[in-house]
Amino acid sequence: HRLISALEERGFVKRLAHKARALEVLKLPETASANDIYNSFSPSVIKGGLDSENIKKISNKIPVLGRIAAGTPIEAIQQNDDMIDVPRELMSIGESYALKVEGDSMINEGIHDGDTVLIKKTNLADNGDIIVALVDDHEATLKRLRKKGQSIALESANPLHETRILAAHRVKIQGKLTGLLRKY
Repeated sequence: HRLISALEERGFVKRLAHKARALEVLKLPETASANDIYNSFSPSVIKGGLDSENIKKISNKIPVLGRIAAGTPIEAIQQNDDMIDVPRELMSIGESYALKVEGDSMINEGIHDGDTVLIKKTNLADNGDIIVALVDDHEATLKRLRKKGQSIALESANPLHETRILAAHRVKIQGKLTGLLRKY
């Protein structure tokens, strides 16, 4: 309604009385003078679609380094499988990478089997952060971090999976969750 009213105010269309949703086109943009167009449309218009140059401006490529367990930990295998385009607003400052999620232990956090998680590479995290944890230098898992004294709890977000409590020296933080991509 607002767009039609704006076109009507600028003299491009006229509503036909006593006819539902009927409009008469009075002038087309190509028949209007340059001044008509300039005065009618003050906001700047983005030209073109998403060509390769515009895509570069709104997204970055980051590596998909393999799989991450959200359930039973799996062996940490770093394989540079692929690159993935990530919108700039989902990118964190610093080095980032992506991992494919396997399992359902983080389902109550909205992280589902088959999702791609975006991870900021860091070895520091706060209590409550969702992290990539490397346990005993060979198991990688995606869990919520809880620190207490010399212990670290790796919490699931699914009551069917138990919280693992480990000595702090057994857990290395590999990164923090910053975003999530999902295909339907």
